[in-house]
Amino acid sequence: MFSLCKKEEQPVCFGELYRRYIPMIYGLCLKYLADKTDAQDAVMDLFEEVSQKIKRYDIQNFHTWLYSVVKNHCLLRLRKAKQSFFVNMDDTIMENGDFFTLLDKEKSSEEESALMLCMNELGEEQRKSIEYFYYENKSYADIVSITGYTLEKVKSYIQNGKRNLKNCITRVLKMQ
Repeated sequence: MFSLCKKEEQPVCFGELYRRYIPMIYGLCLKYLADKTDAQDAVMDLFEEVSQKIKRYDIQNFHTWLYSVVKNHCLLRLRKAKQSFFVNMDDTIMENGDFFTLLDKEKSSEEESALMLCMNELGEEQRKSIEYFYYENKSYADIVSITGYTLEKVKSYIQNGKRNLKNCITRVLKMQ
């Protein structure tokens, strides 16, 4: 059927081929793009792209060729999306989120002593990272340069250190 469609360049014939493969195309787009709306947009873009490409190539196996075109289209979309992305700067990803800050609010003497006690209970990596980040206002890059830790480790030390401090401070304040 494919060779007949290509020779006669019948849009109806191409439409039928495309209709048969839409589940595969949509599924593949969904697998790579991981978003229903993006996958649907990609399917629409691919309909146009494939209708143009089909005329230029000598296709021996339509299924395999179509799979490659769809995969490459999705990977290209992902690359473009990586080049210009926006980060939602809500409190769930911010180191200075509302649930716990070291310096943003006044602390009672009990909270201050609990903080100092708990800072001393942290491991050296977490304590250093938190001190640089919160007390000395160093950036992640600065902390990496000063300590030699990797960026991922610095982020992890700060996140885990905050969690450990919060748990420790809560525990110490309950005991008082």
